[in-house]
Amino acid sequence: MKQKTFIFDLDGVIVDTAKYHFFAWQNLAKSIGVNFTHEDNEQLKGVSRVQSLELILGLGNKKATQEEKDIWLVQKNEEYLTFIEKMDESEILPDVERVLQFLKEHNQKIVLGSASKNAKPILEKVNLFRYFDAIVDGNDVSKAKPDPEVFLVGADKVYSKPKSCIVFEDSVAGVQAANQAAMLSIGIGEQNVLHEAKFCFTDFTKISNEFLLDLINC
Repeated sequence: MKQKTFIFDLDGVIVDTAKYHFFAWQNLAKSIGVNFTHEDNEQLKGVSRVQSLELILGLGNKKATQEEKDIWLVQKNEEYLTFIEKMDESEILPDVERVLQFLKEHNQKIVLGSASKNAKPILEKVNLFRYFDAIVDGNDVSKAKPDPEVFLVGADKVYSKPKSCIVFEDSVAGVQAANQAAMLSIGIGEQNVLHEAKFCFTDFTKISNEFLLDLINC
């Protein structure tokens, strides 16, 4: 059996921390007089914290000093951390652990590739840390998706070539990053949004063990 490297995004793929980011950003936006909706939030998927704030300021046509931005970034993250502090295994999205277990049993490499700077504590909270051979998060990279840096660093950490990597992503930027890295992209979400992915599934319950075996052996 071949050995491939499976790279997972975190937010919206393994756990639904995306909702906590939204709550924290929405509260911050409201405090500075910007209306921030679920539709607006789609633009923030796979984007760094700094870029996210710039997008929100742009939505409200707001100007701010660097000092104000720094304060708001800390404020947003502290509120987000209060949400994830309460996380447990019930936050794992359906069938994610089955897929991780299957890949581990078949001696596949498993990597996390996320923009989140809180990836390690989240994985520990939901008791999935043990599955990962390497973790690349927002502390390890400087370029946000759709730049492929996070996935290329992840592949490098486990000595894999990009062509032997499979990426699970829920954002357009993440799918584009995987494609730019010359990795096989699998979208987790809506086909009409993630149409640039090689394959797309609404969630992991739609991904069979047979399909995973095909990915390993292709």
